[in-house]
Amino acid sequence: MADSYVPNTLLSRLVGNRMYSIEFVLNDYVQLRFDGDPDACGPIVLNSYVWPVAESAGRSWREPELGYADALRRLTPGTVISTSEATGTGIRIELDTGTVLIHPAQEEVHIEIAELRGFSDLSWMVWRPGEESFEDLI
Repeated sequence: MADSYVPNTLLSRLVGNRMYSIEFVLNDYVQLRFDGDPDACGPIVLNSYVWPVAESAGRSWREPELGYADALRRLTPGTVISTSEATGTGIRIELDTGTVLIHPAQEEVHIEIAELRGFSDLSWMVWRPGEESFEDLI
């Protein structure tokens, strides 16, 4: 994205799309896959390089709690109702099945927090500590 990044501009393009897959890649990160534009080369993918929090039925699950993977899995298939991102709260994706939150503790961050790509116009974003909506993680 350009230097004039406006929080939630790209993330909000997920609204109305279905999150149909959660993939745990090795023990390193999680991929959230969303339906996208049929003209795109594939799905819209949000790679979370930190463990996201899953919320549903009035409860939150964090890795390594028992049931964490099942809680994330139960969010699929879910349609994105709203998104938000802001300093101090990070990324929030509200689905009709629950919520995905990405706002790690400082010690959980290595280099990147998350990456979003797969839009037909090739727009993409990488979130890093100390930048954009994660200025509080420096």
